[in-house]
Amino acid sequence: MELSKQHMLVSSSLFLSHKVIILLSCFNLFGLATASTVIRGNDTDQQALLQFKAKITGDQLRVMESWNSSIHFCNWHGVTCGHKHQRVTELELELLELSGSLSPYIGNLSFLTKLNLEGNRFSNQIPQEFGGLRRLESLNLANNSISGEIPWNLSACSKLAFVSVRGNQLTGAIPASLGLLSNLKLMLLGHNSLSGSIPPSLGNLSSLEGLALMANALSGIIPEALGKLTNLSELQVEENAFSGVVPVSMFNLSNIRAFNIGGNRIQGTLPTEFAITMPHVEFFSVWGNQISGQIPVSISNASVLSVLQLGDNRLGGKVPSLENLDQLSILLIDRNHLGHGAEGDLNFLCTLVNDTKLEILDISKNNLGGLFPKCITNFSSTLSYLIIEKNKIVAGIPDGIGNLINLEVLAASENQLSGPIPSDIGSLQKLNTFYAGNNLLSGLIPHSIGNLTALTELALDFNNLQGSIPSSLGNCQKLQVMDLSNNNLSGPIPPQVLGLSSLSIALDLSSNYLTGELPTEVENLKNLGEFYVSRNNLSGFLPSSLGSCVSLEKLFLDGNLFQGSIHLSFTSLRGLVELDVSNNNLSGQVPEFLVNFRSLQYLNLSFNGFEGVIPNEGVFKNTSATFVEGNDKLCGGIPESDSGVLFSTNYMV
Repeated sequence: MELSKQHMLVSSSLFLSHKVIILLSCFNLFGLATASTVIRGNDTDQQALLQFKAKITGDQLRVMESWNSSIHFCNWHGVTCGHKHQRVTELELELLELSGSLSPYIGNLSFLTKLNLEGNRFSNQIPQEFGGLRRLESLNLANNSISGEIPWNLSACSKLAFVSVRGNQLTGAIPASLGLLSNLKLMLLGHNSLSGSIPPSLGNLSSLEGLALMANALSGIIPEALGKLTNLSELQVEENAFSGVVPVSMFNLSNIRAFNIGGNRIQGTLPTEFAITMPHVEFFSVWGNQISGQIPVSISNASVLSVLQLGDNRLGGKVPSLENLDQLSILLIDRNHLGHGAEGDLNFLCTLVNDTKLEILDISKNNLGGLFPKCITNFSSTLSYLIIEKNKIVAGIPDGIGNLINLEVLAASENQLSGPIPSDIGSLQKLNTFYAGNNLLSGLIPHSIGNLTALTELALDFNNLQGSIPSSLGNCQKLQVMDLSNNNLSGPIPPQVLGLSSLSIALDLSSNYLTGELPTEVENLKNLGEFYVSRNNLSGFLPSSLGSCVSLEKLFLDGNLFQGSIHLSFTSLRGLVELDVSNNNLSGQVPEFLVNFRSLQYLNLSFNGFEGVIPNEGVFKNTSATFVEGNDKLCGGIPESDSGVLFSTNYMV
């Protein structure tokens, strides 16, 4: 009897043990981890993180120093774990100047939902093992130096809603398999070197809200399938090599807010009703393509439009009314064939008077004619760029231009503008660029121009301006470029102008009627690269202070009445590339030091009174770069090519 009881107890014990094993198996089957599996999972995650750390070769901010055994890995910088199982769910290490390779062991972080390594210096390829991250919802590797191709098996990460690999060095094609990511909302692949075409399979991404493929080497057509992306609000495919015609269905995506296909080779026309079928569009850009036809009249229906970029296409005809675009801040319709070169072409500008947000207006390089409209002076004071150059606009710059108090750029060159420059131009205290060259402007340069103390570039060349150069320009102490050439300006060069040490790019006063000596204040132009005073009536000796202009690369003093010798101080001008002192009354020896000017590629000493022996080294050896004719007292010479002929009086090398 006792034996049988013992047998029953043993049997019961085995039965209970068997039930425990079955229950434990069930726990594992349904993902309910036991203590031992939690430990193994934790160990897997920790090892994966340590392998990630091992691949980092640069850590200037010492971020990874916290990744050590003194604290639990869930408390390491950038690591987030789930509360229940202590498994890594997020790894966020953006903008930390980390460099190295991406470890394939990240693929072992099987609970990872978010990986953000944006703005570091990671290089090499994206490991194929990333395709094993089945719980991953957000992948951000933007702005690194990652190369290679986008792994095709990322499509296995079926929960992905956000993918950004923009700003890397990725090559190859966009994997067609990415069209399987049915939960994807944002795909940002811009600023890489991706090639091939857009896979039509991307049209299956029914949840997609943003697609950015800009600045790659993609080509082919924009597939019709993208017209099925009814949730799409942002499309950015600019700066690629797409061609063909944009599918009409793309212009019917009613949720679009940003539409940018600029900088491609796209042809066709703008649909008549696109501004109606895209009622929410705020940013519309087709710049830099081959789009023809007219700007649709319906454009005025795009009442929330903020940016309209139609520049550098083949659009023609009349620009329609823009009166309802009161949210417009940027309007670029430059480099087209708009207008008929006649009165009425600019009527559309007056429909923008009620737009209180307009900042940038560029209508340059078209065929727009008619009067410079007075209504522009009533534009919103928010206007900062007014660019109307290279059209057929006539009459004068209207009085009242000074109302545009926030104007920074006024570019009106190459029109047919006439009359004086309004004196209230001096009210534009923020103006840094004023181009009005190649017009028919007359009268005096207003003294008020000296109030433009923010001015960095001034070009009034090729006009009929008269009188003297205003000394008030000496107040413009940020000027880097000044071009007053080819006018009828007279009188001496104001010392205040040559005292502008800010002039660093070019000062051109050539082809006027300027008189007097070159002021010694020229020594202040230490940073000036190009100096032109050709074809004036300047006289006197060349000031020794010119030798202080040590940055000069081009110096043109020709066609004046300068006398005396070239001063020894010119030895400091060793950066000269071009020097022209022809057609003056200069005398003395040809400076021997010019042979040491290694950068000198053009030297014109013609029609002066130089005497003595011509050097035969340096630039003088170049028979196509040195000109000395019209100097009756010069002698000696150098061989011309291999002929052995020496040049002498009146010989031009």
